[in-house]
Amino acid sequence: MSLSRTLARPLRSLLVRSTTSLYKPCVRTIATAQASVSTSGSPKKLKALTQEQRDFLDSALRVNQAGELAAVLIYAAQSPILLRSKPHLRKLMTHMYDQEDGHFKTFNGLIHKHRIRPTALYPLWSVMATGLGWSTAMLGYEAAMACTEAVETEIGGHYNEQIRTLLEMVTQWEAEGYEVGEELSDLVKTLRVIRDEELEHLDHAVEHDAQKAEPHWLLTGVIRAGCRGAIWVSEKV
Repeated sequence: MSLSRTLARPLRSLLVRSTTSLYKPCVRTIATAQASVSTSGSPKKLKALTQEQRDFLDSALRVNQAGELAAVLIYAAQSPILLRSKPHLRKLMTHMYDQEDGHFKTFNGLIHKHRIRPTALYPLWSVMATGLGWSTAMLGYEAAMACTEAVETEIGGHYNEQIRTLLEMVTQWEAEGYEVGEELSDLVKTLRVIRDEELEHLDHAVEHDAQKAEPHWLLTGVIRAGCRGAIWVSEKV
């Protein structure tokens, strides 16, 4: 096992371990759902979301949609430049792009389904994500991979926080004797799958020389700070 792979594993395992029983999403229909009937004929008691919980879930899906759009644009900007000098990366870049595109379509569908307002800064994030992808690719192969490493580190942690918050909510509902709706359960599964795929991208980046970028600490530090700022703003605006 290479040194870079060895370095990647503890970070990924830490992110995944921190939410092995946790999760988060938004379902406006749950807020107004009436009691449904189980297969045994007995009523299932569904708890309405509080305003705070609705706000939390709305902001979660809004920022997730914006973040996945940014990821798609980063890879779209990086790929043509990288593949000119590293054609063997075509399969990997296509794989990661396709997964991010799938994530974006998932969240795009959810915010439309539940009538959630996208972030008002959508155009700004689009320009900045394209610029980040282009500039890191111009800096070289290692810098482009360091960009993926930084972004996926923040995104993996972000999804874990959502998962943790949601499962704490679910645990409380179950303790109070309420059922967890199928739509919410499906969202939990979806978020877990997306989180794992983002961490897979983190592994790929480290395995492909992300930590050889110079200066690695500065490049990844700036990108991670930018991601945190964009997440914070998109949750609110």
